[in-house]
Formats: sequence, structure tokens, C-alpha cells
Amino acid sequence: MDLELSGKVAVVTGAGKGIGLAAAKALADEGAKVVAGSRGIEGLDELPGVSGFAVDLSTPSGPAELIQNAVDVHGSVDVLVNNVGAVRMRGEGFLGTSDEDFEWAMAMNFFIALRASRAAITSMLDSGGGAIVNVASVNAFFQPDAATIDYGAAKAALVNLSATLAQEFGPRGIRINSVSPGPVATDLWLGEGGVADTVAKATGVDADTARETIIDGIGGFATGRFTSPEEVANLIVMLASDRLGNVTGANYLIDGGLLKTT
Repeated sequence: MDLELSGKVAVVTGAGKGIGLAAAKALADEGAKVVAGSRGIEGLDELPGVSGFAVDLSTPSGPAELIQNAVDVHGSVDVLVNNVGAVRMRGEGFLGTSDEDFEWAMAMNFFIALRASRAAITSMLDSGGGAIVNVASVNAFFQPDAATIDYGAAKAALVNLSATLAQEFGPRGIRINSVSPGPVATDLWLGEGGVADTVAKATGVDADTARETIIDGIGGFATGRFTSPEEVANLIVMLASDRLGNVTGANYLIDGGLLKTT
């Protein structure tokens, strides 16, 4: 199926690894001109159809600088993938999670996407429309414990923002949707300092045991495995395509059957 993305200008935040890198590759494979924003861009310029832009997206001006680079180089922005996100495990629960912890989670998981969306929508309005896909999380509405309380709150805010902006800008040709992955086989979960590694060190077990214990504790996967970054990227690319031109304000799960209820 032709997803009609050839020649479109797509911006991906946090494109240096994981879901962001997979999304940048998938969009480029469909013929899009991809501007990949990341602190480190080593190797991104070597990917066909992808140009890396080094930027600290956590600064107030960083997201707008990334969007402006795409406009300067390609003349417009047709697709924005808000992928940047980060989590720190909170081992002391709610009472041990400070205002500063919540502020950090909101900065990384909400405000970067907010600022990038503001800049992209401004450009999209000038060019007649576009699509935004926000990478949220099952933690936006599924919170098994307090270890990710600030992360879940920030992702919930992102899902709410997506729905609100979809209503406001839908009549002007801009579609905005979210994807909510469960655990994905990325560094956030499986890498050094990731969720499994952090829990392993706190509980005195190896990372594999910690990973299995965590998954069992939240109900397990129907598929029996983590989602791959490429599978999330495939969903993102479909939502970015005008082939789904009447889908907006939606939030799509991709969690291997982790959530058992709606």
C-alpha cells in the first residue's frame, strides 16, 4: 500500500535511538524527507532520506529550533512525531517523589511535545495541514504502582493535549493522534540504567529476573514478548499517512495484550 508520504517533510524528536530512530527510518522508507532531532546525531546523516539536527530539546527554545530547521531546509513541516520521553523509577513512592521530580517528568514527557507541536502547527497552518503523532504510554491510564507516578501523570497530560488539539485544529486540516506502547525493547526498559536494571539493583537480583518479575506483576503479555521499536514505528507511520485521513483525536494501544480491560 502506498502511504502517500513520498516528498512529505517529517520531523522526529528523540530520533537518535529506540522508537524515534525506528520511526525516522520507517518514514524515510516511505519516501518522506526526515529531519531527525537528537542531542547526538552520529550516524543519522548516513541514513537514506534522513538529516540529523543536533539540539537539546529539553531547553525552552530547542523544539522550535528543530522545527525551524526543517522549514529552512525543506520549506515546510507536514508530519511531526513527538517521541522524546524519559522515566526515572521512584522507589520511595508518592511521598518520596518531589515537586522537582514531577517537574522533570513534565519537562521531558510533556513540555517538549507541547513546544514542538506549537511550532509545527504554526507552520502547518501556513501550508494547509499536516499530521502529528505523539508517543505516549500505557502509563497514561494504567498505573500499577507509584514507581512511575510522575511519568504516568506527564503521559496522561500528553494524551489529553493530543485530543484537545485534534478538536481545535481538525477543521484546519491538522490531524493529531497518540500511540501508547506498553514495554518496548529499548534502552528505557532493557538498557543500562533502564527500568529492569534499576529494579534489579534495588532488589538484589539480575536484570532478567527483575524484568520477568515486573512483567508478571502487571499481568503479563498475551503475546509473551516485548513490542519492538519497529512495530511502534509502523503504527506511527500509518497515523502520519493521509490514508487514515479521518482519524484524529485517537489513542492507539500497542502493548502485546498487557491491558486486559478498556
